[in-house]
Amino acid sequence: MIEVNGLTKRYGDVLAVKDLTFTVRPGHVTGFLGPNGAGKSTTLRMILGLNRPTSGTATVDGRPFTAVGTGLRHVGALLDANDVHGGRSAAAHLSALARTNGLPKRRVGEVLDEVGLAGVARRRVGGFSLGMRQRLGIATALLGDPPVLLFDEPVNGLDPEGVRWVRDLFRSLAAQGRTVLVSSHLMSEMEHTADRLVVIGRGELIAEETVAEFAARGTGALVSVRTPAATELARVLTHAGASVAPDGAGALSVTGMSAARIGEVAFGHGIVLHELATRTASLEQAFMELTADRVEYLAGERR
Repeated sequence: MIEVNGLTKRYGDVLAVKDLTFTVRPGHVTGFLGPNGAGKSTTLRMILGLNRPTSGTATVDGRPFTAVGTGLRHVGALLDANDVHGGRSAAAHLSALARTNGLPKRRVGEVLDEVGLAGVARRRVGGFSLGMRQRLGIATALLGDPPVLLFDEPVNGLDPEGVRWVRDLFRSLAAQGRTVLVSSHLMSEMEHTADRLVVIGRGELIAEETVAEFAARGTGALVSVRTPAATELARVLTHAGASVAPDGAGALSVTGMSAARIGEVAFGHGIVLHELATRTASLEQAFMELTADRVEYLAGERR
């Protein structure tokens, strides 16, 4: 488990991360989202002890990562796929890491095979494509078979087959009870990969919830409700903060509230529901709406 409490990082006059608090639990793929300049990479680096916080704490399973001697046995991370010596082969790179972390040599071949690089194990990394480097970075993260894994933009440079492979890999790791935190700017990938989200903007927490809950907060999210007490339900949902309108087919269209919450409100008022269905909600639209005032670099429109 990863726990971030009151984490703050200041670079001179720039406040990169501000009083950030969230928890990443095992058994889920947690997406870490935010606009460019939101502080995602800085936060990941502080979790790994690569940057020292100005204040606050970041712990892995209750202690700072820097307190762990053989780090790869506890946390695996991919922060920058290009951060590898180009003159080394993939096998040599992983072998050096295995030796320094007290890992058996067989793990090198196992992870290279798992990421699809067994056939190029002896090739120099300098000749690898970005997609191949990403696979090598993932192999590095998996080398120590750790319970906690962090990935920063892991699908950059991967072809469609590689993207699907990464998606399935992350899900399988989480299903094994591991803690998986994935930073990405690709909303479509998070929609298909993540179970939960941590969303930040300008270094501050915006949301920490499931993907469905976050998408439901955008105006593009729509829940269709059918009930014999439509007028009464519309009244109580509106009072609870939702926007309600007839859909022209005898049902109500509700935005601004998740299906689960609608069911709870209806139950609390003794209202019978005959149908409760979430229509397609766009994670990207919700993200754009909820981070609109937290964008650090905003391009101007062409006129």
